[in-house]
Amino acid sequence: MSPPIGDPVPDLELTTTNDKTLKLSDFRGSNLVLFFYPKASTPGCTTEGQDFRDAAAAFEAASTKILGASRDGLKAQENFKAKHSFPFDLVSDKDEILCGVFDVIKLKKMYGRESLGIERSTFLIDKDGVLRREWRKVKVKGHVDEVLAAAQELST
Repeated sequence: MSPPIGDPVPDLELTTTNDKTLKLSDFRGSNLVLFFYPKASTPGCTTEGQDFRDAAAAFEAASTKILGASRDGLKAQENFKAKHSFPFDLVSDKDEILCGVFDVIKLKKMYGRESLGIERSTFLIDKDGVLRREWRKVKVKGHVDEVLAAAQELST
């Protein structure tokens, strides 16, 4: 079960692109958009990442950092980031620890088969590490604009 809106998020250690180990507390002082996507380099995930990339300056102006996360390995994340020039890091959550905290692993059906996978979700964490907004079962089109509006509102 993910942290309720208004509660602090746990301070997890994350393995990210650029050979970094970060903690969620490293983002304190800025708001943070944490977006989960099912699989690097797939069409929907690529579009979502590009939308966040294209809005990165507007998020920065709203004192908001961006961090993407999936269960992909570090090499896949590095390739995904480099190919699309993402100005933000991507988390490799192969052990599903971050996914578990935010409760984004769900039973999915595709072509009649069931499997566990990431439900596209986004979380907005404030400068003090408190969860302020969440979006579940995200549809990519228009999503980044909605998250940006919430980030701008939070930074005023």
